[in-house]
Amino acid sequence: MTKKRIAVFASGNGTNAQKIFEHFKDNPTIQVHLLLSNKADAYVLERAKSFNIQAATFNRADFYQTENVVRVLKDHHIDLVVLAGFMWLVPKNLVNAFPQAIVNIHPALLPKYGGKGMYGSHVHHAVKEGGESESGITIHWVNENYDEGDIIEQFSCDLKPEDDEQEIARKVQILEHKHYPEVIENLVLKSTKNN
Repeated sequence: MTKKRIAVFASGNGTNAQKIFEHFKDNPTIQVHLLLSNKADAYVLERAKSFNIQAATFNRADFYQTENVVRVLKDHHIDLVVLAGFMWLVPKNLVNAFPQAIVNIHPALLPKYGGKGMYGSHVHHAVKEGGESESGITIHWVNENYDEGDIIEQFSCDLKPEDDEQEIARKVQILEHKHYPEVIENLVLKSTKNN
């Protein structure tokens, strides 16, 4: 039986990507087949190498003005595209090539604290400024707009008034590392049943 193939897109350090690599390392039916990054010096490329995962980089022109990235994904027979700390807006050609097959994680409970510019510490700062009593993660399908695709799952954590941005980030990251790989696996298994 051929394994279902995941491609991970990441822009930076890659802690979420690492958890995904670990989760699927010995999976009998699903493999992380490819890592793609828009930064040639991103540490996530080293993480991929240590798991023997093929990696490639691309620039803005490749991504937005050509079919190169779509072609790479198609050539590798990718079943699900996973964004794990990937900062660029996904272009229409990629969304159309993989309908309901691109998934993202957002470090807040959408629809609050989403949209352009809302990533990483910016989100946790806004949550703190908003005086929220909880935050969490949203795993959602990707469309052509930031953080507007259909929500797949949400997981929340309680916040205390004294929690600073770093503490909010820590609590949210625990949820990311625990739940994102599991939700990805469920999505792939569900799509296998439907085919």
